[in-house]
Amino acid sequence: MGLIVQKFGGTSVRDRSRIFNVARIVANTRKAGNDVVVVVSAQGDTTDDLIAKAAEISANPSDREMDMLLSTGEQISIALLTMALQELGISAISLTGWQAGFATNRAYTKARIRRINTERLESELARNRVVVVAGFQGLNRNDDITTLGRGGSDTSAVALAAALHADRCQIYTDVEGVYTADPRKLPKATKLKEITFDEMLELASLGAQVLNNRSVELAKKYGVELEVLSSLNPMPGTVVKEETKVEGMLIKGVAKDENVAVISILEVPDVPGMSFKVFSLLAQRNINVDIILQSSGRGNNKDLTFTVPLTEAQTAISVLEENKNRFGGGAISLSTEYAKVSIVGAGMQSHSGVASTMFEALFNQGINIHMISTSEIKISVIIDKTDADRAVAAIHDAFIH
Repeated sequence: MGLIVQKFGGTSVRDRSRIFNVARIVANTRKAGNDVVVVVSAQGDTTDDLIAKAAEISANPSDREMDMLLSTGEQISIALLTMALQELGISAISLTGWQAGFATNRAYTKARIRRINTERLESELARNRVVVVAGFQGLNRNDDITTLGRGGSDTSAVALAAALHADRCQIYTDVEGVYTADPRKLPKATKLKEITFDEMLELASLGAQVLNNRSVELAKKYGVELEVLSSLNPMPGTVVKEETKVEGMLIKGVAKDENVAVISILEVPDVPGMSFKVFSLLAQRNINVDIILQSSGRGNNKDLTFTVPLTEAQTAISVLEENKNRFGGGAISLSTEYAKVSIVGAGMQSHSGVASTMFEALFNQGINIHMISTSEIKISVIIDKTDADRAVAAIHDAFIH
């Protein structure tokens, strides 16, 4: 009937029972007449366990050796799932990322896919086999194993769907779809039947943990229709596509991100090129800067405040301190006690008063806003981390009933 790419996360294959549950889902898809390519992540907490093992040996292991180590987690999963499929009478074969044709650039631990050679995959599908592929990994020009970063299995699945011109890419998780907020934290959150690529990309980038943002970027670029659904509860999930038919829903979701650090640089000379000097230093180290606030400061100086991922904060501070004389030598401070809370929805493009409603909800809870960022389909605020959960609940109540 068609070609389906199915991706299963670590919780879906964490033990024998879950592996056979996944195998039955795949088997049913195959028996319905579809060709099936399966992408799996490492089991449960395997990746974290491997990182801990590395820490027992070295405080600063090389990125190359970390990729060599972490790639083994997915290889365990693909072998075990393939065995389970064979036990159910399904012809199947497991392939590592490089056996499946994933060629990446040279950036260890956060590699980008350069191309996929689908010859082996197409050959196995032609033999009526289910192909089980290790997500999160590939091979660079030096024939070294690389990994795609956290959430990379989502990216692997979408890239395979695009390369093979699959009819659909299904992402199976431990939740039943995309919700208006994290249902594990906010039980009143509502499941969405469908959402646009742009809305999903914003939510993924802003802290919603259902899909990796790089996978959504790829799906939008190549027109891969995604479906997010549960591997544990057999019911329709959420379809992610270019356009949706749902009208009248102003906000599609509220997201929280606690992986936020705020950096301030005081008394930067107010002359052309100073901001370039600051942010080019961070760009050279691949540090992602999000919200930027420039204030008037004193005299001929200005103050710069901006956010970076918490995981990159110390690197950012080190780079800035080493070069502070290039942009005035003012004091540099770092705070890690903030969170970013955001609302996302294409509907806000044509409605006034969205920001006012959001800010009123925060005011009613006594929550102070430190920074604000807006675009056509999102509004983000930086607030105290201790207020984040209350903020999400208040904003959700204000917009979504």
